[in-house]
Amino acid sequence: MNKRLYVGNLSYDTSEDKLRAAFEKFGTVTDVKIMQDRNTSQPRGFGFVTMSTQSEGEAAINGLNGADLDGRNLTVNEARPLENRPPGGGNARRFNKSRRF
Repeated sequence: MNKRLYVGNLSYDTSEDKLRAAFEKFGTVTDVKIMQDRNTSQPRGFGFVTMSTQSEGEAAINGLNGADLDGRNLTVNEARPLENRPPGGGNARRFNKSRRF
């Protein structure tokens, strides 16, 4: 069973290949994704790595959480499932015409 990991505090210079190489020391990496801003395509400073087994995922968490990569101390933990959020976002008050600001 795969184990998906959250990797935070990434340098904007870190590539997916470099991230994969860091995690391959702890086992087989099946997927690497560094999240990017939709508008600018710039890295957002976090990503996800999927390890092939639970034990490899735990080894990667223990070995890389707090470790230095490209001058930044990584935050590595088990990824949480995506939460359902209501559509929209932003400041709903600015669209409410009945209120005066």
